[in-house]
Amino acid sequence: MERHQVLLYLGAILVGGLIGWWIPAAGGPLGSAITPVLGLLLFATFLGVPFSRIGQALRDARFMSTVMVLNFLVVPAVVLGLSRFVAHDRALLVGVAMVLLTPCIDYVIVFSGLAGGSSDRLLAAAPLLMLTQMLLLPLYLLVLIGPGLVSAVEPGPFVEALVVLIILPLTAAALTQRWARRAPAGRQLTSLMQDLMVPLMMLTLAVVVGSQIVGVGIELGSLLAVVPVYVAFLLVMVPVGLLAARIARLDAGSTTAVVFSGATRNSLVVLPLALALPEPLALVPLVVVTQTLVELLGMITLVPVLPRILRALAPPARRRS
Repeated sequence: MERHQVLLYLGAILVGGLIGWWIPAAGGPLGSAITPVLGLLLFATFLGVPFSRIGQALRDARFMSTVMVLNFLVVPAVVLGLSRFVAHDRALLVGVAMVLLTPCIDYVIVFSGLAGGSSDRLLAAAPLLMLTQMLLLPLYLLVLIGPGLVSAVEPGPFVEALVVLIILPLTAAALTQRWARRAPAGRQLTSLMQDLMVPLMMLTLAVVVGSQIVGVGIELGSLLAVVPVYVAFLLVMVPVGLLAARIARLDAGSTTAVVFSGATRNSLVVLPLALALPEPLALVPLVVVTQTLVELLGMITLVPVLPRILRALAPPARRRS
């Protein structure tokens, strides 16, 4: 199954889209399923991370500083430039800014791991990334959009996402790993969850797409304007991430993690924020979901492509080894 995972993920997106489009009433239940399904996926992901190496990852100053500079200094500059293409429409501008300014802290770990990235380092960086974006997002929005919106952004959904999508699955995975060292049942559960990684990712993709596809279709004319912005963001951030990792002289696993961190955004966490905005900004949630769709296709493409890029960029001696 893992050998064909890219095709399976594309199939899951297609199936989810078809179900959501043909059965519009399924959108509500599918939307409610996003958080538990994503939490289960992250639990399985965290189970595969060696927690004994988390402390070492936190002490990796070069990696942590590269991730932080990339996401909170470089990305805002990129977003400032790209957002000018939708500055004529307030809802489009707000949606683009909210989603592109927030680095992913959940399924980026999954995609990075699939491409050979250092999941333990990204896991160690996740709480710091989450806390920093909570603090800086209002400031960035103030600069990009103005003070009117900042007062409408509530921190509650960010805190809830940190607890539900990071702290709870992380704690459960750590306890399960400890249990697995002592009991065969723990080892069986760990093995089962690792075997379910690909199906859980397929389920997550299908649920996210299926829950929002009708709304995206209805507003397709307006939303098409943001698709080139999201594609351009990916095309810019991959080489920028590679350059940042090269400047920091990171190894291949850390470089992969840095690239995915810079290119992947926190759309699933931002979505509750977008849904809480006032009626004149009702289009913002669909702008955020459109980024999810573009990003998922981009990540599925990047998983097999990025390792090839890294091999091509590696010095000749390293390629032969």
